[in-house]
Amino acid sequence: MGVHRRRVLIAAAICLLAGPLGLTGCWGGRADRLEYVVDGALVSYNTNTVVGAASAGAQAFARTFTGFGYHGPNGQVVADNDFGTVAVVGRAPLVLDYEIAGEAVYSDDTPVTCDDMVLTWAAQSGRFPAFDAANRAGYADIVGVDCQPGEKKARVSFGADRNFVDYNELFTATALMPAHVIADDLGVDRGEMTMALNGPDSPLVEQVAQSWNTIWDLHPDLDLTKFPSSGPYRIDGVDDDGAVLLVANDRWWKAPPATGKVRVSPQGADIQDLVDDGDVDVVDVATGSSGLLVAPDGYQKLETPADGIEQLIFAAGGPLADVHARRALALCTPRDVIAANAGVPVANARLYTAFDDAFSGVEAASEAGEFTPANPDAARAELGDTPLTVRIGYRGPDARLAAAVGEITRACAPAGIDVVAVAEPEVGPQTLRDGGIDVLLASLGGATGSGSTGSAAMDSYSLHAGNGNNLSGYANGKVDFIIGALAVTTSPTERVRLLADAAPVLWADMPTLPLYRQQRTVLTPQKMYGVLANPTRWGAGWNMDRWALSR
Repeated sequence: MGVHRRRVLIAAAICLLAGPLGLTGCWGGRADRLEYVVDGALVSYNTNTVVGAASAGAQAFARTFTGFGYHGPNGQVVADNDFGTVAVVGRAPLVLDYEIAGEAVYSDDTPVTCDDMVLTWAAQSGRFPAFDAANRAGYADIVGVDCQPGEKKARVSFGADRNFVDYNELFTATALMPAHVIADDLGVDRGEMTMALNGPDSPLVEQVAQSWNTIWDLHPDLDLTKFPSSGPYRIDGVDDDGAVLLVANDRWWKAPPATGKVRVSPQGADIQDLVDDGDVDVVDVATGSSGLLVAPDGYQKLETPADGIEQLIFAAGGPLADVHARRALALCTPRDVIAANAGVPVANARLYTAFDDAFSGVEAASEAGEFTPANPDAARAELGDTPLTVRIGYRGPDARLAAAVGEITRACAPAGIDVVAVAEPEVGPQTLRDGGIDVLLASLGGATGSGSTGSAAMDSYSLHAGNGNNLSGYANGKVDFIIGALAVTTSPTERVRLLADAAPVLWADMPTLPLYRQQRTVLTPQKMYGVLANPTRWGAGWNMDRWALSR
């Protein structure tokens, strides 16, 4: 009997003793729910903050917060007419009319309104720096969201010459947070809050931002009234081990979910035991993160590429604040060996990360080859024979990332670079920002999972000055201009030119070092239906409400 199964039996006994007023973690037996294991921690219901975007929240909550679109199995945005409709009413500049479905309500019976759109825009537009938003791409190009508080319609206007090419990526699933929760928390009228967010910075906006940043943090004793849902599932509780229970939302206005309960758990070291014991129904994790994850009899395993790039993200301060130190570490990093161990080619993309297509090779400028095999002599010369100690952190345990750090440690030792591995479940973007590590080994934006939005235009903003998920604090005017131009460019020829212009600058400045395209593993019982892999940060959870297990 596996360790996890013993824990389940013990917990069940405790729940029986607790009686009808028992523990919040007593969520019923396995027979009436699915067990879903995801990459990282579930730290926030708000997947739009820097920490929330890097977590597994998008995998868990794609069907608790719906929007005008969702990311389908190929990462493409699919219009969600259950939530509402979008119409293009102007092209120069771009103007969009949004209409939220008349029956759309949160699980607490509060209507979904354009106030929620104004909050989403304000938080991610970059206008108000107090919001700890991960990505301002697209939202920064919007000059106004015309919303009458409490109404279902909004007109969204973009700036002149800022026709964001992937506008369908905006206001999608998990982007729209419930504005009324913050208004109630602050004791203000929702309409008053909307008017403030549509105006200049004010004390109220500062209060809204602080609430938006933290009010949806997940922990076992959370107040469920602050965690309403606009999708087929709603949160019913958080367990002591960080697992979140989702249950069918009886206020959802469309087809109910195929399975009434889904328990979402962060991946642990016991993942193979869980699978062997039949205690897991869906596993959606980075390939190799748990070693060789074996599918036992009755299970099936699929491995597919993600849209995110596994990379070294260098801290803005500390020993790697100096460009020579960054370049030295990059010069002795054996990218070819690390990628080969992952069974994939070396990746060179920083700005055009989401796809492997005709644009993929453009960022492999001549400089990239210099940083492919380890060259400790060049690294030592770059440092001027000065010793360097570097702390490389990643969310652990993770077998593949541990092996990568091991390769870097061995290859960089002859260059006088001492690598210290920091592997803990809590390691992530905040650890890097707080100076707890010098390098974060992760995917886009510091994510344990894919991290990608599925849009190259949006993903490129991770190197734009001032963007929240620009964890290296990189700022280069030329690169900012190129990123901004890519966001509004449809010409393939112009995209190639822009990417080619950016490549030598980024290889010289070295704010990050791409390693390889993260691979994904989705494992399910053979009698599980509806589960489809997804290369974006929403992962397999994009259609969770269609999952069903034939028992």
